[in-house]
Amino acid sequence: MCGRFTLHTPESELVRFFGPQLLPGLIPFFPAYVPRFNIAPTQSVLTIRTARDNAGCEAVAMRWGLVPAWSKTLTGPPLINARSETITEKPAFRTAFRRRRCLIPADGFYEWQVIGPKQKRPHYITSRTGQPFAFAGLWETWQPPDGPPVESCTILTTGANALMQPLHDRMPVILSPDEFAPWLDPTLTDPATIGPLLDQFPADAMTAFAVSPLVGSVKNQGAGLIERAE
Repeated sequence: MCGRFTLHTPESELVRFFGPQLLPGLIPFFPAYVPRFNIAPTQSVLTIRTARDNAGCEAVAMRWGLVPAWSKTLTGPPLINARSETITEKPAFRTAFRRRRCLIPADGFYEWQVIGPKQKRPHYITSRTGQPFAFAGLWETWQPPDGPPVESCTILTTGANALMQPLHDRMPVILSPDEFAPWLDPTLTDPATIGPLLDQFPADAMTAFAVSPLVGSVKNQGAGLIERAE
């Protein structure tokens, strides 16, 4: 699963990495780009999706925790993750999988390793190159009885690769740059065509290390959270 992640890469580097997938003005719904080291469910996150007129892509701030269009309320456990193996079966995800896919930029994520009956140790997982990457995401629009619509997203997960297996049996689906375009392509709706994009990210392209337990509180921020623990 993925319950916390980071996005602290400088904005100029994000633009260079994602290139034509982003419109000018990387984060139009944020007043300013702020590096974030402890992104948590229900917070606003940066997403990249096909523009509504299908003319290129757009960067959009969305609530992390997908709210199905048919939901009665925002309350309840947020759907922060969706199992890639079952998204074509689940009512909350199956239509979004065909029609509303997005990229969720990140440069690392956290996972908690169980090391005792009541003890877990947080680890930070990132790319070996230090480059940012993108989670495969789905998005949805929910219209409350009164007020503006709420756009929300979820991160797809898959089985853990060799690096992740000692930490957890699940991991987020990470897309390589050559997979960005087909993932966002609105003309691709057949699960048999889209499904192969959801393979495990190579273990040898990632690194993981223990970090401070301070990351457990969403109130804590700062680069110290991703420093290797002694």
